[in-house]
Amino acid sequence: MKPTMFVFMGGAGSGKGTFAHLLMKKRNFNYVEAGALLREIPSDSVIGQKVLHGELLNDDEMFPIISKNIGENAGIILDGFPRTLGQAKWLIENYSDKFDIKIIFLDITEEKMIAHIKNRIKEGGNRADDNDENAVHKRIESFKNITMPAANWLKNEPSIKFYDIVLPSDDIDTNFNHIVETIK
Repeated sequence: MKPTMFVFMGGAGSGKGTFAHLLMKKRNFNYVEAGALLREIPSDSVIGQKVLHGELLNDDEMFPIISKNIGENAGIILDGFPRTLGQAKWLIENYSDKFDIKIIFLDITEEKMIAHIKNRIKEGGNRADDNDENAVHKRIESFKNITMPAANWLKNEPSIKFYDIVLPSDDIDTNFNHIVETIK
């Protein structure tokens, strides 16, 4: 039996990190957060500058960052990757034979994305890319134009399970319970 890989996808501020952490505690899985890995890259590097300005890295820049953080002997939660169609195809080609892949797509409106980011700042979030309004809008546009085609492709990929989850409320516990019930 293959270990499970839960992949959290969704726009900026959709709750990927929050719900991935909650699931990690419940399932005791390894956790790979693409955004955190990228934010660890020094901001004076070419990749660090791209991240700081809300730009997506090209696929060839992302693959080694992700692959070196995926172990193959235990369940894993992957947060914020894939973001492009090329990354989605790479993930399936390289890992669908090693993992039971379950995509958890958090489906929220652009208005809710912006409201959640503003709330995260208000609550003391320290993400530099949240504080730059242009970078936030660039992340949302990248999500619509680049990540949505990847999600739409994954929806139809027969080797995985895809859960399109509309969050029922603004309450974290209610939403998390909804996610857990959906993926059972």
